[in-house]
Amino acid sequence: MIGYAFMGRAHSQAWRVAPRFFDLPLEPRMGLLVGRNEAAATAAAGRLGWAEVETDWRRVVERDDVDLVDICTPGDTHAEIAAAALRAGKHVLVEKPMANSVAEAEAMVAAAEDARGSGARAMVGFTYRRVPAVALARQLVAEGRIGQVRQVRAQYLQDWLADDEAPLSWRLDKDRAGSGALGDIGAHIVDLTEFVTGERYVGVSGMLETFVHERPTAGNSDGLSSTAGTGRGRVTVDDAAAFTARLSGGGTAVLEATRVAWGRKNAMRFEISGSTGTLAFDFEEMNILHHYDASTPARDGGFRRILVTESDHPYIAAWWPPGHGLGYEHGFTHQAVDLVEAIAGGHDPAPSFADGLHVQQVLAAVERSSTAQGAFTAVGD
Repeated sequence: MIGYAFMGRAHSQAWRVAPRFFDLPLEPRMGLLVGRNEAAATAAAGRLGWAEVETDWRRVVERDDVDLVDICTPGDTHAEIAAAALRAGKHVLVEKPMANSVAEAEAMVAAAEDARGSGARAMVGFTYRRVPAVALARQLVAEGRIGQVRQVRAQYLQDWLADDEAPLSWRLDKDRAGSGALGDIGAHIVDLTEFVTGERYVGVSGMLETFVHERPTAGNSDGLSSTAGTGRGRVTVDDAAAFTARLSGGGTAVLEATRVAWGRKNAMRFEISGSTGTLAFDFEEMNILHHYDASTPARDGGFRRILVTESDHPYIAAWWPPGHGLGYEHGFTHQAVDLVEAIAGGHDPAPSFADGLHVQQVLAAVERSSTAQGAFTAVGD
C-alpha cells in the first residue's frame, strides 16, 4: 500500500478484516507500506498491521513478492504509480478520483488493457458502491421495481471547509488534487448514481464556485482535519459544484457537491424517481433504503423503510444478526473482498479503469461547461 493517511487507514483496516469475516479464495497478506518519511511510515505500519516499510514506491513495484499495489496517495501521483505497477504485472487498486485529468485516465486505461494479457487486474476505489443499501438499490432498479428511470437527484454535502479559516491542504491545490469538491466528492455521486441506475451521463450543464480564495497554511494534519500554520496561501480548486445532466436512457439529473455546507458532515444522498416508483438513500443513515411503490393504493401509500441488515441483503451474511448495522469502514472491506474474488476468478473487477475514465470525462465536461457559463456540454467531447 502506497500512502498511509486517511484512505490508507481505511484500506488497511479492510485488508485486515476481509479474510477474517469472508471466505476468500486467496489470502491477502499485508506486506509493505510505502511512505516518503521513513519514521512516520514505520509508526503507521506498526499501527496498521503492515510487515515492512519502504520509502520508494518504484522499488516496491519491481519486487517479486508483491502481487497487488494499493494506491492511497494524492491524485497527481496515481497515473505514474498505476502504470508502473501494471507494467510490472501487479494488480492495482487506486483511490478515486482515478486521475487528475482525462489524459492521465486514458493512459491508465491503456496500461490496464496492456496488462490484462498477463493477468493483472485494475480497479478504482469507489467504495460507496459496496454499501449494502446502495447495492440493494441497484438490484431493485435492475428488477424493474421503479420502472424506467426518469429523474435523479443527488447531493454530497460536507462542512469541513465551511469555516473561512480552515487551513489549506493538498485537497485545495489543483496541481495535486485536480479539482475540489467536484472531484473529491462529486466523483462519488456521479459513479454511485450511474451504478444504481445502470445508465451513463451523456451531457452536463455545470457551475463551479470558490467562495474562500485564501486560507491559512496547514501545520499538523490528520485526515480532513488540520491546524493552522503561520502563513497564508491561495485556494486553487472549487468549494462547490452543481450541475444538471442528461442520462443515456433519456432521464434527467441534478447533482450537487460541496465542502462548505455547515452542519452536513458526510451527507451523501440520492433519490431516483422512475415511472412506477422511487428509491431514496442518505449515507448518514447508511443502513436504510426508502422505496415508494406507485402501484400501492393511495390509501396505503407512502415510502417504505427497508432496514438493510438481513442475511439475504448484499454483503450482510458475513456480518451480524439482523438489525445490527454496519458503518463507514465496511464498504472498504467489501471492496477488498470483491477485488480478491475478481483476481481469483480471473475476471475484471468493477469499477474498472474504463469506468474511472468515464467519471473523469463527466468531471471534465462539468469544468468546461462552467467555464462556458453553464453551456450544455457533451461528455467525452
